[in-house]
Amino acid sequence: MNAAVLSGLLASEPPRFPGFRVGGLAGSSFKHEHFAAILDEGGQRGFFEVHAENYMGAGGPPHRALEALRRDHPISLHGVCMSIGGSEPLDKAHLARFRTLVERYEPALVSEHLAWSTHQSTYFNDLLPLPYNEATLSRVCNHIDQVQDAIWRPLLLENPSTYLAFSESTMGEAEFMRRVAERTGCGLLLDINNVFVSATNHGFSALKYLADFPLARVGEIHLAGHAEQTDDEGDLLLIDSHDRPVADAVWKLYEIIIGRCGPVPTLIEWDSNIPDWSVLKAEAVAAQAILDRCQRGRAPCCRMSRN
Repeated sequence: MNAAVLSGLLASEPPRFPGFRVGGLAGSSFKHEHFAAILDEGGQRGFFEVHAENYMGAGGPPHRALEALRRDHPISLHGVCMSIGGSEPLDKAHLARFRTLVERYEPALVSEHLAWSTHQSTYFNDLLPLPYNEATLSRVCNHIDQVQDAIWRPLLLENPSTYLAFSESTMGEAEFMRRVAERTGCGLLLDINNVFVSATNHGFSALKYLADFPLARVGEIHLAGHAEQTDDEGDLLLIDSHDRPVADAVWKLYEIIIGRCGPVPTLIEWDSNIPDWSVLKAEAVAAQAILDRCQRGRAPCCRMSRN
């Protein structure tokens, strides 16, 4: 869609909510368990992220809560079921519901995963990995183009956590995501915990991966906790569990990235074993402190090592 036409269409629709900014802010996942505590605190600095699929019904308590939250805060809309990397066409009904949510809540950020989760009529409750080759690149770009045409705005594409690698891959993940962004104009969501999980599981350097990653395209950062397990051979296996605080090693990577690319909006994910609001808020406050140091010019200017 032509940019001038798009701007005219958007300008013709008055916003339903205040146009809050998210630049330089840290936020957290919104969980209904925390709704009362958040309301008691009133409007606060930061933003909240919601999973789009939790709000695809027409109304009811979930929407009443989200509307109340949105009146005082920016939100990030994070899709988990679009199956961007799937071998089949996008589900048109799902895409229409996704577009309706974007129009209804005017999110500051909209994102999805570089993954697939459907096959024919079967939905897998997981974000499954892809081979990184020309065929996959073409399919992913086609699907992203469809999503962006539907929602009239750029999509942020998130790097996955992976537990296996494909022999069919002809390029690395960072190069793949760079090429997707160049071809579609989409932005990127850099999940630093996913980088750390994948690097540990596959035995590569997280710092080298981040040195190769197209940081100029990053519009949002995710941080989360991970679980430690062992595989069948007794080697360490990390699981992107989103059920505990951010690990120290991930915080260190985050400080390096913020020192290099500036105060990118940052989201703390916590999706199971939900803690009290004070615990989740403290994680967001820690991220905000790093962002604030960067904005005051006190963050170190980091050069990424490839070793």
